[in-house]
Amino acid sequence: MNKLADAGARLIGGTIRQIGEMPGGSLSQIVQITLTDGRRAVVKNGPSPRTEAAMLRAIAASGAPAPAVLGADDEVLAIELVPAGGALQCAWSSLGSALALLHGTTGERYGWPQDYAFSGLAIVNSWRDHWPTFWAEHRLLVHTAHLPPSLARRVEALASDLPNRLPAHPAPSLLHGDLWGGNILVDGERVSGLIDPACYFGHGEVDIGMLTLFDHPAAAFYDAYGPRDRHREERLVIYRLWPALVHLHLFGGGYRAMVERFLSEAGV
Repeated sequence: MNKLADAGARLIGGTIRQIGEMPGGSLSQIVQITLTDGRRAVVKNGPSPRTEAAMLRAIAASGAPAPAVLGADDEVLAIELVPAGGALQCAWSSLGSALALLHGTTGERYGWPQDYAFSGLAIVNSWRDHWPTFWAEHRLLVHTAHLPPSLARRVEALASDLPNRLPAHPAPSLLHGDLWGGNILVDGERVSGLIDPACYFGHGEVDIGMLTLFDHPAAAFYDAYGPRDRHREERLVIYRLWPALVHLHLFGGGYRAMVERFLSEAGV
């Protein structure tokens, strides 16, 4: 941790007075530093600190809350320490409003200028003009080589049917890409920062699918976010399948039942 802290201090130009531990860090190292001039920062490593910095800046530019980027190089990212410690269940309305702002920023195609990763697992973001093709190629089929044959066949069957299940050209919204409770900082009743993004442009429902994988948003979230499409629940099952496949790949067979459940709910 001292090595990471030292790299962060050099990046933003200062001398360390204190190093503090930070919660999280399941896929990267993270530390809080206080410099002798009183400045404080969060320092982390990851698959591509410069790419993550660009993603945080994009979130902030949308009007959604994100910590300011203090510096980034090929090894570490230093960001603003924002107020946190609140409970997500007190800030559902704020999160809905923040996500509406984020998704209101749109691109021209589906994808992102750079590929990314969760730990050593690649996230392919090559541009596509057809949303079902993007989701099939870059989010589902990339996992089949690592799956048992029976599961791989079911994923392939779903991927081939996506043109009948997903809209062809939804608005290419700016997505957080890894939106779960641990990546949402809360101060009081407001969301103070969306962190650890894996951004790309895609269907906004993807973030809701990820959010509802483990969390249970109150009605206030949906009221603040905006109208629901009556077929959204059918699509959310497909969008939840990707993070379930990611968890199976990264954390092992304990997540196989989740993958199988979503495939069954999707009817394959």
